[in-house]
Amino acid sequence: MDLQLKGKTAFISGSTQGIGFAAARLLLQEGASVIINGRTEARVEEAVQKLKDLVPNSPVSGIAADFSKLDDVQRLMDKLPSVDILVNNAGIFEPKAFEEIPDEDWYRFFEVNVMSGVRLSRHFFQKMIAKNWGRIIFISSESSVMIPSEMIHYGMTKTAQLAVSRGLAERTKNTGVTVNTIFPGPTKSEGVMDFLAKLATEQGVTPEEAEKNFFKDMRPTSLIQRFADVSEIASMIAYIASPLSSATNGAALRVEGGLVPTIV
Repeated sequence: MDLQLKGKTAFISGSTQGIGFAAARLLLQEGASVIINGRTEARVEEAVQKLKDLVPNSPVSGIAADFSKLDDVQRLMDKLPSVDILVNNAGIFEPKAFEEIPDEDWYRFFEVNVMSGVRLSRHFFQKMIAKNWGRIIFISSESSVMIPSEMIHYGMTKTAQLAVSRGLAERTKNTGVTVNTIFPGPTKSEGVMDFLAKLATEQGVTPEEAEKNFFKDMRPTSLIQRFADVSEIASMIAYIASPLSSATNGAALRVEGGLVPTIV
């Protein structure tokens, strides 16, 4: 299927690995120009080269910025050209007992996971409205509606993304701009694989057994009973980024393997 992305420019925050990297690769394969982002110049340069190797002659570039640092964010926005597609993917997570989460962690998680998307969306929204075309996509999580007891601060930020996305979508009436949220379930990103390896060590089992235990004990409502591949999330991102998704706006779209046990 031609997603009609030729000539479109996308910026994806937090895209040197995982879901963001997979989305960048697919958008490039579909003919879009892509600007990626990571916390350091070295990580960005490495990821840009990998994408050029995977998609030869692709129009990919990158800008380093750490979304926990306001100066970095401002420099990033100063460098960014006008884009057609904004994917708010930057985020952090950390399992931690509620009683052990200090105020600083609550603020840090909100700054990176929520304010990164707020600031970027604010930067681009009116430009998209003026062009009468644009896509803003927030990458949330199933944790937005099923708050994980092991990282409540993370779940809080993912719920906040849903609110920001829906509210912003209300401002797009009668335009060619859409704002949507995608929420993946447990996904085999590098960070999650590190978490799984640690879990396997703690349990004294193989990573494969740790994955089965994770879904049996911590995510029993999952219908697929496995971690999604990052490419499965990227496919949804690419479709929502495309002109073909023009009738989808203000939505929270699941790619969570049936984990959320509700009809809608």
